[in-house]
Amino acid sequence: MKGDSISKIILQLALDILNLDRAISMAKEAVPGGVDWIEAGTPLIKSEGMEAIRELKRIFPDKKIIADMKTMDTGDFETEMASKAGADIISILGASDDSTIKEAIKAAKKYNSEIMIDLINVKNKVDRAAEVEKMGAKYVCIHVGIDQQMKGENPLQDIKDVKEAVTITIATAGGLNSENIPDVVSAGADIVIVGGAITKASNLLEAAKRIRKSIDLAKPIESIEFRKYKKEELIEALKKVSSSNVSDAMHRGGAMKGIHTVVPGLKMAGKALTVKTMNGDWAKAVEAIDLAEKGEILVIDTNCGNIAVWGELATWSAITRGLGGIVIDGAVRDIDDLKEIRFPVFARYETPDAGDPKGFGEIGCEVICGGLKVNKGDYIIGDDSGVVVIPQEEAQEIINRSFDVKEKENRIREEIKRGSTLSKVLKLKKWEKIVG
Repeated sequence: MKGDSISKIILQLALDILNLDRAISMAKEAVPGGVDWIEAGTPLIKSEGMEAIRELKRIFPDKKIIADMKTMDTGDFETEMASKAGADIISILGASDDSTIKEAIKAAKKYNSEIMIDLINVKNKVDRAAEVEKMGAKYVCIHVGIDQQMKGENPLQDIKDVKEAVTITIATAGGLNSENIPDVVSAGADIVIVGGAITKASNLLEAAKRIRKSIDLAKPIESIEFRKYKKEELIEALKKVSSSNVSDAMHRGGAMKGIHTVVPGLKMAGKALTVKTMNGDWAKAVEAIDLAEKGEILVIDTNCGNIAVWGELATWSAITRGLGGIVIDGAVRDIDDLKEIRFPVFARYETPDAGDPKGFGEIGCEVICGGLKVNKGDYIIGDDSGVVVIPQEEAQEIINRSFDVKEKENRIREEIKRGSTLSKVLKLKKWEKIVG
């Protein structure tokens, strides 16, 4: 291993948490599981200031405390500030000016701390790593940011390339879990920085132990949670979250208005095959069944029509073809039969009235459903809360963000079950927007 200050692979816990009391509680629970270093994450520092670093150092005096300052300017001033608060290592952005890094390194020497250069968004990581090593940085961090993780990026090649170029210690961060950590260690990482795979777990101690074990054995341990999904896995992934999770991931958006489940208790997830037709004209809706691929969801736009274009026989046809579900901005009928069949159907209205198959409309065009544009190939999720549409070009990012929402809620739920309340966990009063 390169570097002269580390004799084993270090597990660094990143506390990217808004409230200090939660961060401390999480650290106390996780540290006995094999955590070596503790990081006051950037959100925590921005929220709680230097007090976060002071408290972590006070409670964990024998642990290295890392201040993830992400400093871009005034390197000496911010390094002094964090060092005096108790930080052993301070992060400076590699994208900052050379003078900022040099001043930070000088200040670190003065206050007996060290500098880690975060290479997030640095285009040429190899060259920059070599440059900051010459300046006197002790560590470089290959960092895939949270927003980048959601799009499926990973640090492996960058770690390998930088490892060949420098002799200082290499840290890596970004979506690490017990399944992929052995890969980054094999690529050359000396420090693995783990946040959500520990802090979002219901049992932080066991989560930390699992990750420590994967490091020590150099073998992946399957991670059902805390992973990022590839494009070919998106439909199966979408089945594991809720429409509410997805809407939250889309900044409380994406939900079709006025569209509800006809058969409660069922869930659907798949790609859309769109149908445009007229009120009561069920020809194109039924013809689309024969054109749909297995698992696709028909999204039918009747311009909010109140005469049914779907019913029992169409549903049996959809089941025979292996479709994933039906969404209709319009009306369906045969509700008793649909509830007995148990196939996912979502609509605006129920009515016994049906129209005639006139054949007006189009299959595969852009439609409006529940007030939202839907194109062929967009991702659809529906459950008892409603239907959400995900634009296909954003699907990987949004679906991965949906898991982040779900996992954070899992941790909050655990804290509530331990005797807290939602208001207390989130400190809602503290974070109410100040106006006036």
